[in-house]
Amino acid sequence: MSHQQPDRSNARFAPRPDASMSLLTNVMDHSLDDGYAQAAARRAATGRQGLPRTVRAKLVLAGGLVLAALVVTLGAAQAQVSAPTLAKERQELIDRINRETSDADSLQGRVDSLRNQVDTMQQQALHPQDRSKAELLALLTGSTKASGPGVKLVVDDAKEAVSDAGGPRETNDFSDTGRVRDRDMQRVVNGLWQSGAEAISINGQRLTSLSAVRAAGDAILVDNRPLVPPYTVLALGDGQRLSTAFQDSPDGQYLHALQDNYGVRTAISAEKDLTLPAAPSLIVRTAKPKAGAAAGDGTDTGKGTS
Repeated sequence: MSHQQPDRSNARFAPRPDASMSLLTNVMDHSLDDGYAQAAARRAATGRQGLPRTVRAKLVLAGGLVLAALVVTLGAAQAQVSAPTLAKERQELIDRINRETSDADSLQGRVDSLRNQVDTMQQQALHPQDRSKAELLALLTGSTKASGPGVKLVVDDAKEAVSDAGGPRETNDFSDTGRVRDRDMQRVVNGLWQSGAEAISINGQRLTSLSAVRAAGDAILVDNRPLVPPYTVLALGDGQRLSTAFQDSPDGQYLHALQDNYGVRTAISAEKDLTLPAAPSLIVRTAKPKAGAAAGDGTDTGKGTS
């Protein structure tokens, strides 16, 4: 009995079980988009044909160093070009300061010369018995220099305040910084006057009856002239007696309290010979009749300002 072989040319293959899910099958078989795959292939080919990564890194580093060197060179060249201009401006400023300082010294010398001439003329014009009164008046008003025994008082900031800066010296918003304030110097000066001082100066600045001790930011002002610590106060009078009287006064005790509590540094000594300069400027105020006042109407015309 013969067996007939099946005709395989007409046989049908069995379909895939997931043939009905063609979309999911395509996603699984091609998880990477064709465009991305082509780009990755090109990148791989370029990497094989191009320079090694280490060589490229060295080239990038070399390029960065060249750029940095170029920037530094340009900066140095620009600084070299502008240096003469800055030096010239600086020298011009120094020359101007020197000229103004020289002019100020010349004017001050002229003021001193004229003041001496005025004093000489006053002495010649006064009667001999009135000269002693004129000298006393000049001493009290500060219009002439004064010398004699007295007291030297040095007041300085605390050591910690020198490095910390500590803020302004005005009396407002007082804080325990160890800095000498304008109020402190006011009490020192008033205490010396009350203790019998005949003439007082602070850092070479002569005080008069119209002088004011104030503060502006970091500086203490005496008649609008800024002073810097330490503050050296010279007071003429009976040296030892004046020193004792001041230290026993309320203002002297106040100064001791500043020293004990806040570290303010003070030193007082009796001196046999001190010299105080004349006040740099004096304001002369005279009595004037009141405007519109008639003679004999009972209006007081003898009131002056102080």
